[in-house]
This record gives sequence, C-alpha cells and structure tokens, in this order.
Amino acid sequence: MPPVVYAPTLRDDTGRDRLRMHEMPDGRVGLYVYSALDRLEESYGEGASWVLMSVTHLEQAIAESPFDLLLLDRELHPSGAAR
Repeated sequence: MPPVVYAPTLRDDTGRDRLRMHEMPDGRVGLYVYSALDRLEESYGEGASWVLMSVTHLEQAIAESPFDLLLLDRELHPSGAAR
C-alpha cells in the first residue's frame, strides 16, 4: 500500500463531500483508491472530484463509513463493479 492514495468523492444531498463507495455484485461495499491521479481519472473521468488520503485517513473513513473492500488501482466496469 502506498503512503497516500487518491479516493473519489461525490457531493451528497446536504452539500457535503463524501467518499464514493460502490456496491459490488455480491452486496459488499467497496472503496476504489488510486496510487496516482491519472489512474483515478481513467476510471472516473478527467475533472472527477477526489481527496488525497493517508493510511490514517483510511482508518478514520472505515470507522465513519464502513466498507468491506479496499481496491487499489482497479478499473471500474461500466456498471461500477470490480474488474
């Protein structure tokens, strides 16, 4: 695991930026993270919103918004499932 990763975000109904999670075909929740910004943009598009996170930030994110899978440098299928 690199010391920092880029994680995609989205704005919720309250106007707050949150980590962008994905429901996997088996019902688990995954967070895709990327070791380089260009890799994130390959999956989410140029100009996609993101946050730079350390391992400590990831641990805090798990505590605040639990997820089952942490996927590093993985491409998204068009439906948003892991490839």
